[in-house]
Amino acid sequence: MAKPGNVLIFDIWQDIRRHLVIYLLLLLVVISAFSVIYFTHLNRQTTSELELLLTDRDELDIEWRNLLLEQNALAEHSRIETQAQKLLEMSRPDAESEVVIRLP
Repeated sequence: MAKPGNVLIFDIWQDIRRHLVIYLLLLLVVISAFSVIYFTHLNRQTTSELELLLTDRDELDIEWRNLLLEQNALAEHSRIETQAQKLLEMSRPDAESEVVIRLP
């Protein structure tokens, strides 16, 4: 005679074999649900990173524009001339103090 534990295991095995397609479909549904959760999470993370990168790009673009304005302001001839006169005590030479050097 078979032991009661062996009979139970045999009955469970027979039930699994009989409903194998249902168990496989259930497993596929669970895997599909977890993959949807994972890819939704991944999509949200990527979207968040994209938003941060776009914000950084905008900040860098603003800084670039400000630097261009500053460069243009610093490169103005009148500003350079004023700074040379104030800081270096330079002045434009007059016609009498000009010296022309001729090359042979």
